[in-house]
Amino acid sequence: MPEGHTLHRAARDHSPMLVGQQLQVSSPQGRFAAGAAQLDGNQCTAVEAYGKHLLYRFANHQALHIHLGLFGRFRTAKLFTRLSAKLSPKLPIKEPRGAVRVRMISSTHVVDINGPNTCEVLDQPQLAALIARIGPDVLRSDAEPDLAWTRISKSRVAIGQLLMDQTVVAGIGNIYRSEILWRQKVHPKTPGNQITRAVFDQLWNDAVLLLEIGVKNNAIITVDGVKKSRSKYGERVNIFGKLVCPACATNIETFSLATRRVFVCASCQPPPA
Repeated sequence: MPEGHTLHRAARDHSPMLVGQQLQVSSPQGRFAAGAAQLDGNQCTAVEAYGKHLLYRFANHQALHIHLGLFGRFRTAKLFTRLSAKLSPKLPIKEPRGAVRVRMISSTHVVDINGPNTCEVLDQPQLAALIARIGPDVLRSDAEPDLAWTRISKSRVAIGQLLMDQTVVAGIGNIYRSEILWRQKVHPKTPGNQITRAVFDQLWNDAVLLLEIGVKNNAIITVDGVKKSRSKYGERVNIFGKLVCPACATNIETFSLATRRVFVCASCQPPPA
């Protein structure tokens, strides 16, 4: 499942393609035809991410809410090409690839969204309710980490599970969970109420650092100094999917936590008492 950096990267990339323009909105697949009709012809006013949720806001005070889930993906295409100093249309527009749930067309670009887990139109009260359910997003400038700390510090639930709870902290997924906890030497089964404020701050700050790198490179990179263009995926992560800890050569343990596999080095991350 895409982690928070993917949605923030999409918001960053789609904003100049769509914002400020009246969009043609359709559902080539047909499953979102009624929703597309509500948005068709309206001006897009903003594209923003909250954790793993992407919101396309429109001037009619509605928003398109997208959650990619396991199988969703974005495809974008330009509607023009540059020939010397002139812009020439690239027509006709390419046919949708696969089951495109929603297609948005501006004067310059096409944005297709295939197979999202959630694709719905929200009015203002529904949008406010959605945002209220989402925990502080480590990538948003308006995030309030104190809200996450309050939830974690009062909970006996394992920190590895709390970090995956999008109502506690938004944006951290399965890979980042294992990597951040390893980098900060915290065992995933440590109860939240055994985490000190200093350790929480380290976890939060590392999450911000790593997800910002993820947005910049459009890829998960948790190994310091590694560049996406010069390395394969396995060289960009420390312990996720690995057999041996790169720091101490101890065998990596794996188990299920919050229904997903977590990777841990019991030597670098001592288990809680």
